[in-house]
Amino acid sequence: MLLALKLTLVPAFLAALTVAGRVWGPSVAGWLAGLPVVSGPIVLLLALERGPAFAALASAASIAAIAASEAFNFAYSWTCRRSAWPLALVAGMLGWVSVAMLLTHLPGGLMWAVAASCVAVAISQSGLPRVTGHVPATRLGLGDLALRMLAGALLTLAVTTLSASMGATWSGLLSVFPLLGIVLAVSAQRAHGSDFVALLTRGMVIGRGSFAAFFAVTGTMLPHYDVWFSFACAAVVSMVVQGATRRLLRAKRPAQVVTRELAEQQSAD
Repeated sequence: MLLALKLTLVPAFLAALTVAGRVWGPSVAGWLAGLPVVSGPIVLLLALERGPAFAALASAASIAAIAASEAFNFAYSWTCRRSAWPLALVAGMLGWVSVAMLLTHLPGGLMWAVAASCVAVAISQSGLPRVTGHVPATRLGLGDLALRMLAGALLTLAVTTLSASMGATWSGLLSVFPLLGIVLAVSAQRAHGSDFVALLTRGMVIGRGSFAAFFAVTGTMLPHYDVWFSFACAAVVSMVVQGATRRLLRAKRPAQVVTRELAEQQSAD
């Protein structure tokens, strides 16, 4: 059952994000990628296998790991504007590893984790490449979609295997390993170009709020309440925050995209 979940959950989400990117654009796809669809189940498994206290520490590390994920997005987004995806991927991974190593030296606790993630989000919001106007998307073939889903499944198996054999800090950091970021950024660059990647990563910045809210709830509740109740509350709070950021997402999307959508709606009426 657990193996089936690992092999199907992330690939299914990747397929949904692909459809979202095609229908609503890369900003929406990136925003949806902020949901803890990979790290949430990993930390839940850690809570069931190693206890709530261990998972609470991993939750704090997961929030701090937002900084490492933003380092990946930042390095990849800028490198892919001048280089092919292999070099951009190397740059992104160097950024993630460097920041992750720094995070292991942070004092424990939610306060430091939230501070690190807020700094990283602020830097990304102001420093990621900016794109104006509509970014056209090409159709993604079934072969490319299948390859994207396969990559997601293999990466999920690798990350969950490694995270289960390490301490709470590295378990939390690895649970936020940029699985979706790698698969989405590489496939987006190959299919659509660097501007698509830039919009995708900017959407991810907006989606970080629901991610942080999820692990703030688990980190706070797990030492005192039942595991399943804690994660259920975290899921509800995460969805509420995700809904609240929807208006911010629309405000950040390129004006020409919104104009085009309004024109399509009017023509349909």
